Amino acid sequence: MQYFVVMIDYGRRGREAVVDPEITRCEVISRIASGEYRNISFIHEIVESAVEDVTEAILTEAALPQIPPEDVDLQAIGLDRIRDLRKHERT
Repeated sequence: MQYFVVMIDYGRRGREAVVDPEITRCEVISRIASGEYRNISFIHEIVESAVEDVTEAILTEAALPQIPPEDVDLQAIGLDRIRDLRKHERT
């Protein structure tokens, strides 16, 4: 079994642990990016009997901009690689 514990700090009003075995890592990231989860104290990933603090990794992922696949210019990426290879050959 795998699930996430998201601890939200409400200041004087206390803290709340959001625990739902149905919520995936992607869903946790989505809720952070949308602003649904704020003032996060920590995020723990529980797998079987192991606990891992994944706070930094998930907050970093949630802060990254999401680029739709149709906006990625694969031809430009290929040309950049060719340019880099040629530049490396010259040195």
